[in-house]
Amino acid sequence: MARAVPRHVACVMDGNGRWAQRRSLPRTAGHQAAETTVIDIIEAARAAGVEWLSLYAFSTENWSRPGTEVDFLMRLVRRVVRKHAPLLLARGIRCRFLGVADSRIPRELAQDFEDLATLTAGNRGMTLTVAFDHGGRRDIVEAARSLIRSRTPADEVTEQLFADHLPFPDTPDVDLVIRTSGEQRISNFMLWQVAYAEWVFPEVLWPDFRAPDFLACLHTYRRRDRRFGGVPPRTMGDPT
Repeated sequence: MARAVPRHVACVMDGNGRWAQRRSLPRTAGHQAAETTVIDIIEAARAAGVEWLSLYAFSTENWSRPGTEVDFLMRLVRRVVRKHAPLLLARGIRCRFLGVADSRIPRELAQDFEDLATLTAGNRGMTLTVAFDHGGRRDIVEAARSLIRSRTPADEVTEQLFADHLPFPDTPDVDLVIRTSGEQRISNFMLWQVAYAEWVFPEVLWPDFRAPDFLACLHTYRRRDRRFGGVPPRTMGDPT
């Protein structure tokens, strides 16, 4: 059975563009509206006892979006990071940024990421990982390259050793993935870590997603029977 509260929850924050389109607004308005949701879900997760929260903010594939939208996102994220840094510090939240490898990321934004991570490094509350310029396949490729560079013999490579070469290897596997807007895709998100995650696909768009919706997802998770490839205790009449 699933534990009462998932240790690690990851969110694919989907639906900003459709939220704006339904209101005859530019896509950028949807991204702006998403800020309130981000803070609401961070607070809800912390209050619920979630230890690790990962948010998919910008993928390696998102660079293919129109340049004006990408530029807006870079400015918006920088403003959000600087605005809410005091809150995150006060809440005891440790912040990390997964990805941030592309040279197209503005130098000032990359510095803000580094500064926030340093500022909150000593916090012992919930760990917030923001996946920005992230790609799950790229992480796996980089881990393989790291193993090759370390000259590790092939027959000594185990799953745990491979995981140790991924970014932030202390990150536990994801227990629950929430993807808003009803879309049902992985989208190259933390591919290694979500191997045995439970998935929930609420129809609500991310800018409208609030704490009660998040808690409803946690409730759904609690009702799941997590078997990890095994069988339930009573199968074919055998109680063992």
